[in-house]
Amino acid sequence: MNKKDIATIRRQFKKGNDKLKISDIFNVYIMKESSDIYHHESMPFGMLDEDQQELFLGNFKKVLAGQPDEKLFELKFKRDVEDSSQFILHRGLLTNDVEEWTNDMLKLVAKMLEDRQYEHDVVISFIKAEYLKAQKRQGDDSEESANDTMYSHSFLLCSINKTQEPKKELEFDYVEREFKYNVTVNPVINLQAPLSGFLFPCFNDSAADVNHVLYSTAKAFEPDTAFIEDVLNAEEIMTARDDKSVFEEIVKDITGDQLNTSALASVYEEINRVVEENEEDEAPKLDRQDIQRVLTMSGVEDVTPEKVETAYQKVIDDEKYEMKATSILPKYNSKSIKIKTKVANIAISPEDLRYVRQVVFNNKRCIMIEVEEDTVIEGFKMAEEALVNKVNREEEAEQL
Repeated sequence: MNKKDIATIRRQFKKGNDKLKISDIFNVYIMKESSDIYHHESMPFGMLDEDQQELFLGNFKKVLAGQPDEKLFELKFKRDVEDSSQFILHRGLLTNDVEEWTNDMLKLVAKMLEDRQYEHDVVISFIKAEYLKAQKRQGDDSEESANDTMYSHSFLLCSINKTQEPKKELEFDYVEREFKYNVTVNPVINLQAPLSGFLFPCFNDSAADVNHVLYSTAKAFEPDTAFIEDVLNAEEIMTARDDKSVFEEIVKDITGDQLNTSALASVYEEINRVVEENEEDEAPKLDRQDIQRVLTMSGVEDVTPEKVETAYQKVIDDEKYEMKATSILPKYNSKSIKIKTKVANIAISPEDLRYVRQVVFNNKRCIMIEVEEDTVIEGFKMAEEALVNKVNREEEAEQL
């Protein structure tokens, strides 16, 4: 799923949206000490009061928040898996029997609890829903009208949330005119920060894809591999950070860990060109041949297929491995490139990297930045220094 597809579904979770119909909600309470199901209940979502509905809508919206390959991951189901979660989810999606659906969801919960103990009591919530999307007439750029064809997209969504102990508070009783200790023993379900969750099926350009599931994690770049493989029965994934790390290690091996700033800037420019040429595809990928071409066109010398193959074998041991171009670009991971030294840390935009040089001056390594205007520090304009003349004078003094 690309950003647009995710955003389309995420926007549906708002109060009073007649294009979103949540038929049922199924909540399961898990005890941390025993990893047992303490209680579960299913009911039509419409039977919740409006405040409860609004809390859950906000929670489901947060499950779908974040960047792809950072907090949201489109996972491909493994084939030939016994008691496959793909089959369970698909069957639960198609059935109109609420009892059958809840039994299927309990099978998924059993997978979540196998060989796992949560740090807190948790509540696992499932919803069965559909959203309606208007198909505009071809060539019609106007707003959606009542005459547009409406397509129904059914889906299941799961949200896992921890509970927390209620705050100990002191309150004042106006009637009795006395201070009282507020005794509350019921745990509070934290719907503001879901631990994890998933959406099934995935949607690509509004078309349902039952071979993939969208997985959500609370911490960026930290997917739960055990949950992905053992609960969802999906294939292993690489995060955007993993892609960037693999790319850097491969380039280091090919170049001998030596790359001047001009070549590095050219590498990023070439990769950015690949992204811009594939605007319709939000995730263009680079294979071994692409890496070789990018490095060669960036001025890196002696880049051979043999060197690239050797680097792949050392770093990833998968000659068919492809990395997303957007993950490699610095602007995807941060707004600027960080140059770290013992003396100072410098932040510079990727496109300006070519103006930075590492040089040897006066037998010392220095960073030189080419600028077109006066440099101002704390309101003071820096005075220009004739470094070459200074070096000559120092050499003359040493000779005397």
